Amino acid sequence: MNHKEIIAETEKYLTSEFIAEGSGHDWFHIDRVRKMALRIGAVESCNLFIVEMAALLHDLDDWKLTGSDVDSFSKTEDWLEKVQIEPEIARQIVGVIQQVSFKGAKIETPITSVEAAVVQDADRLDAIGAIGIARTFAYGGHKSRLIYDPAISVDLHDNFQSYKKSTAPTINHFYEKLLLLKDRMNTPTAKTIAEGRHQFMTDYLDQFFEEWEARK
Repeated sequence: MNHKEIIAETEKYLTSEFIAEGSGHDWFHIDRVRKMALRIGAVESCNLFIVEMAALLHDLDDWKLTGSDVDSFSKTEDWLEKVQIEPEIARQIVGVIQQVSFKGAKIETPITSVEAAVVQDADRLDAIGAIGIARTFAYGGHKSRLIYDPAISVDLHDNFQSYKKSTAPTINHFYEKLLLLKDRMNTPTAKTIAEGRHQFMTDYLDQFFEEWEARK
């Protein structure tokens, strides 16, 4: 198969895997990340095939969906082998995916390639702004979490395991992750887009707390 055919087959596979996923990590999230990654990648010097494939496959082995306590990319690797991607390109795609996830407020998530920077930015942009807010509450409901509890403090996690095991209310997640992402973008394009989305979230939180206290 050529690259166009591989992407088409990958789309079909992921649509069937994620179309009914209810935590905010559905096919439409994947497709938005792919589109944004291609938008960012178009102005960067990078391999757009690696970018597109990594964006499409970035949630296939995600711990939030698999429940795994260890990093595993077995489904991704199996798929790349099935569509007969060259071993070196497959290795680079998996390498990009390994660098996408946020791991905690106090944990650095450095990138080692332009492709990783592009896909990491695209995924993080989909976590903020209007859609980011919707996805955050979708995930909180999926995990049966409270919307907010003033008695539960924000925890800026300093290790991945404590971040993974957190059961804090959804509003806490804004402070533990979402509001931190603007300053962690890699590319100029993502930094510009993040400014507006970040402001939308801060405006939303101002309104939320006004309503919470019955002031509006």
